[in-house]
Amino acid sequence: MKAIELEKAYDPRGFEDKIYAIWKESGAFKPENCKQGAKGKSSDEQYILTIPPPNVTGILHLGHGLGISIMDTIIRYHRMTGKRTLWVPGTDHAGIATQHVVEEQLKEKGKSKHDLGREKFIEETWKVKNEHHSIISKQIARVGASVDWDRERFTLDEGLSRAVRDVFVTLYERDLLYKGNYLVNWCCTCGTALSDDEVEHEDTRGKMYKLRYPIFGEEGNFVELATTRPETILGDTAIAVHPEDERYTGLIGKTVILPLANRKIPVVADTYVSKDFGTGVVKITPAHDPNDRELALRHSLPEINILTPQGLLNDEVPEKYRGLNVKKAREAVLNDLKTGDFYIDEEDITHAIGHCYRCHSIIEPFLSEQWFVRMKPLAEKALGAWRRGEIIFYPRRWENTYRHWMENIRDWCISRQLWWGHRIPVWYCSDCGKMSASRVDLNKCIHCESKNIEQDPDVLDTWFSSWLWPFSVMGWENSDCDTEDFKNYYPTTVLITGYDIIFFWVARMIMAGLEFTGKAPFRDVYITQLIRDKKGQKMSKSKGNGFDPMEVVDEYGADALKFTLCYLCAQGQDILMDKESFKLGSKFANKVWNASRYILMNLEGRTLIENPELLPVDKWIYSRLNTSARLMEEAFLSYRFNDAAHTAHEYFWNDFCDWYVEATKLSIKDGSEGEKDRATSVLLDVLALSLRLLHPMLSFVTEEIYSKLPNTSELLMSAAYPAYDVKHYSEDAEQDFGFLQELVRQIRTLRSECTISPDKKIKVLISNTQKGGFLNDNAPLLKLLAGIGELEITESREGKPAGSIALAGTGFEAFVFIADIVDLKQLKGKFEKELEKDRNYAKALSAKLANEDFVKNAPPELVEGERIKLDASLKRTEKLVSYIKDMV
Repeated sequence: MKAIELEKAYDPRGFEDKIYAIWKESGAFKPENCKQGAKGKSSDEQYILTIPPPNVTGILHLGHGLGISIMDTIIRYHRMTGKRTLWVPGTDHAGIATQHVVEEQLKEKGKSKHDLGREKFIEETWKVKNEHHSIISKQIARVGASVDWDRERFTLDEGLSRAVRDVFVTLYERDLLYKGNYLVNWCCTCGTALSDDEVEHEDTRGKMYKLRYPIFGEEGNFVELATTRPETILGDTAIAVHPEDERYTGLIGKTVILPLANRKIPVVADTYVSKDFGTGVVKITPAHDPNDRELALRHSLPEINILTPQGLLNDEVPEKYRGLNVKKAREAVLNDLKTGDFYIDEEDITHAIGHCYRCHSIIEPFLSEQWFVRMKPLAEKALGAWRRGEIIFYPRRWENTYRHWMENIRDWCISRQLWWGHRIPVWYCSDCGKMSASRVDLNKCIHCESKNIEQDPDVLDTWFSSWLWPFSVMGWENSDCDTEDFKNYYPTTVLITGYDIIFFWVARMIMAGLEFTGKAPFRDVYITQLIRDKKGQKMSKSKGNGFDPMEVVDEYGADALKFTLCYLCAQGQDILMDKESFKLGSKFANKVWNASRYILMNLEGRTLIENPELLPVDKWIYSRLNTSARLMEEAFLSYRFNDAAHTAHEYFWNDFCDWYVEATKLSIKDGSEGEKDRATSVLLDVLALSLRLLHPMLSFVTEEIYSKLPNTSELLMSAAYPAYDVKHYSEDAEQDFGFLQELVRQIRTLRSECTISPDKKIKVLISNTQKGGFLNDNAPLLKLLAGIGELEITESREGKPAGSIALAGTGFEAFVFIADIVDLKQLKGKFEKELEKDRNYAKALSAKLANEDFVKNAPPELVEGERIKLDASLKRTEKLVSYIKDMV
């Protein structure tokens, strides 16, 4: 066998693209090509998930990077266990976001969508979609996502469009759809209603204006109130007070004169008003405030909408204000209020203002006619599924969020005043006045057969196609659907997504799945963590603390991105990180590369042996690998990705590299030819199994190395994952080698503290041990690992030999002879200084922990951290005292 050369330096750019192309071309991402599992038989179990579709005109951000990393890790693990796995990719047409991109492009050319007309505008939008689609698809591939590209879907493709239309009409037929006036979030710039999740609330500096309204029939008497939006007084239809507020008991039932509009409006009593806030009087503007509208409905008050869809004041206001935008109207109204002596004063405040997530314009509450889904009947089914245990959240605390939202659900506004999206399949007849909902395009009224019909101009909320995602991507288009993918792969296994869309997507998908397929769309819901910077602040472009995951891939590689994110993503805890954090994954991938390179470059002249005899150290590493496989399985099955990553890191870096590879040097460098072949054969087998263990989280580098091994022939991603087997667990080997490790660690620590160079051999005497036979059998290994030149092992001994420092551990006493190697006087002085320093440090920590205020008020993890530091300091103090005593 010849030596195998890996590149000297780990450079993921040299092989990641090549490896991904091999995976894709092999068909290994497809469920039809699933290999046999680790148990040696084909598994009928399957593991299915769909990618939360990113906006087609967007780019991957770090949150996407986290989600895709976790999804790729879990699907690779289950694929290697022999399950039939499918991960469906796709993108979202993102109605308002994509339309905004196209409108901005047109604006640069001095045009608007109206210059093109609806049909031409949609054609242009499809062009933009196609251009951007390749960008985000390449990014998904670049991070290593093992998705089945042949099953890629788009929320506006033909199949999903048929599914959307069928669901709309089915809801209409079941009386779960209606059209009515409602107060919606309105973006005047985009000219459309927005769902609550499309509104970003930001703390904004503003003013609170204190005004007074004249009481009708009581000259000189006024009622005082305050508002942050003085221009909306033109839409007031009442003022309200609390029914038990004694200050205003005599005012209830009277009327006041609305300033500037000179209208009489009533004074109503309602418990919505807080007696303790402000003056205790609230102006009621039903068409521009959701709370005001609820009050208005209770008191049968009129609703006056003062805005046009473009955000200009309309004909419902006095003529002088018509056509003004909100900002200019506010200035004009304030000026006139001051002139009319209705203005009292103003104060600076900071309050949360809603902004459009796309164009960042201020959102206006706007009364308009929209389509709605009746959500309560759907929510009751979804709550029932959760209560029956058909839906499980990880972490479980998110179930409270789900339950609260379902129990307090409001009807869903699904219409959007856009051109890009699923057009509402309803036609209005100008002759009979009726409307028709249809699964196919109509050219005549289904009621009177008149051809004088017009389709609803609005489109459906983007979420209306997304809530069908788990089953529509499997080919479901209607209730009679019978496609192979739907039969084989629905319901899916798990949904992995962010907490911010539990309301708007997760819950709705559960409702849709139950309503249209009779099954919950997935069993598990894993909620990903929020990524913050090192200071705990949310990452954002405006703060300058965010970064593109593609930059991480460029600098460190895709494996570093995935492994680092998995390593840091503890369930239920935010991830605090910066770009430097990804060095963790890069260093680990580099360690895997260098360790493998060392092994492969020492194959010259070696011959592989079948079923080689195992030494105790070999049995130990197989047992450690076996235990790690069990821990990894437990972690993956409970979505504890950080525990899986920590286990993988600890096993490979510590057990395999630091101990086992070092131990094999004894056989490979100094053994006979037969022993070298035996040791090499075992080492290559352990390396191959170790690469399988790491593959889900370090996919590229392990695949590249695995392809070079002389003892492998298949793709690593299709190989069997190491499965725990009790036969491979050796309690004796673990105990014996654990004993050896403790001894070696103590000797190494002492060498370091005495500043004895690694190449300097030392003399060691070991006594009072019941492991004498084991140590004698493995004396060459002990000498190699601890840098021992002369070793003596005795069953018992009285007293400490001169010139030595004593070490004690579980089942042994060791004496390290240092007198002839170091300057004892100088070393003793060093230890005494360190002892004084450690005692002072321990004293300070003890005082801190004795402070009841600190223990009570500090975060629990900080208090526990200080206790751990104190314990470590006390142990080191005890050790230094022992060292100094031995040097007397």
